[in-house]
Amino acid sequence: MDLKAINNVYFIGIGGIGMSALARYFVANGKQVAGYDKTATDITKGLQELEVYIHFNDNIIEVDPKYLNKEDTLVVYTPAIPSSHSELSYFKTHNFKVLKRATVLGEITKQTTCLAVAGTHGKTTTTSILGHLLNECDVPVTAFLGGISENYNSNLIINGTEVTVVEADEFDRSFLTLSPDLACVTSMDADHLDIYGDASELVKSFKDFSECIKPNGKLFVRNGLPLEGITYGVEDDSAYCAQNVKIENGSYVFDVKTPSGLYKDFKFNLPGRHNLSNAIIALAMAVEFGCPNNQLAKGLASYKGVKRRFTYHIKTDNFVFIDDYAHHPEEIKAVYQAVTEMYPSKKVLAIFQPHLYSRTRDFIDGFADSLSKFDEIILLDIYPARELPIDGVTSEWLLNKIKNLNKKLVQKSELINEIKKSDAHVVLTIGAGDIGEEVKQIKEALSVAN
Repeated sequence: MDLKAINNVYFIGIGGIGMSALARYFVANGKQVAGYDKTATDITKGLQELEVYIHFNDNIIEVDPKYLNKEDTLVVYTPAIPSSHSELSYFKTHNFKVLKRATVLGEITKQTTCLAVAGTHGKTTTTSILGHLLNECDVPVTAFLGGISENYNSNLIINGTEVTVVEADEFDRSFLTLSPDLACVTSMDADHLDIYGDASELVKSFKDFSECIKPNGKLFVRNGLPLEGITYGVEDDSAYCAQNVKIENGSYVFDVKTPSGLYKDFKFNLPGRHNLSNAIIALAMAVEFGCPNNQLAKGLASYKGVKRRFTYHIKTDNFVFIDDYAHHPEEIKAVYQAVTEMYPSKKVLAIFQPHLYSRTRDFIDGFADSLSKFDEIILLDIYPARELPIDGVTSEWLLNKIKNLNKKLVQKSELINEIKKSDAHVVLTIGAGDIGEEVKQIKEALSVAN
């Protein structure tokens, strides 16, 4: 498909993090862009500031007539949109060019040197670190991010079009549309079992992804994963490895062992060994791409993170409020490791909103185990996202399985009052649903209280 020949791009689900990055890309490349989403958010407001017309009612009548010219319009949709969606049905039945987001991303990257980041956890942080490093090394890169970069206040980095950095999403096997030159796999923990059925099928899909790499390309894998590739890790025997790791003023300071020698004195400001691991693979891919050591060290030290990935909203000597996107038991364990490493003697309150009924059901014991480690736990009701309720799958069921007795289930309307009752020194909000929309109010309330 010749994307250059298309003038109009219409997005169904334009407010999604991956969809909005694509929308920004097409705007930057001179296309006319519009779209639909269910609700207005900060993301849709940001697009509207770029003169992207967005409406929030599923009705073809609200679509600007110029996007109804099927010869000059590409329609992009996210798999989160149900097949019953009337606008999607209209475009399909009237023979428009209708493509999934992942397919369009595959088309964009096909004519570039593509660096792809895959894994059930760590994709967004790793992609944003890698995009930032290449940008700081003056590489002509476009990076599509699955979160809002703190450095760029955007989910898109544009410094040219010769190189692309993308998240290779395993959801509904989307990453099989890519043909990367360099790729990595950060993790392969069971997830999306509503799509895959069982963990073995998920593992198979990652092996299939590894076979999508171009003939002379390279695959990097976290040490211990069942894939063949260049290994990376933290203080182990990997080909690329963080060594001599120390914590200084809340930051990691370390050396990087590479196949060609030792690079010394790197600094990384994000807490948590999982984030340090993400930094190592981003460095490894940038080194293999050809970036110089001194610019990489400078770039890593200036990296600020991704919004909702261990994001500090209050950070004083006496009180800390952190928000994180973690929505899988392994991710919650990583957050726990990070917060206890940084604040080993502080009481921690974790507020968790489960995401998806199916994920809650499939990993109920893992969620209970990972949450039980915190000093105090508040649960919110399950955020359904694209799903209908499943009988018996509730936050109350999860609450009953949490072994820590210092726990409660609360409604959003009572959340701030319940937080104020706690004497915790560190407060965490965790989850991939709309809990992030509560952060501003929580921050305001806790700033006054502390």
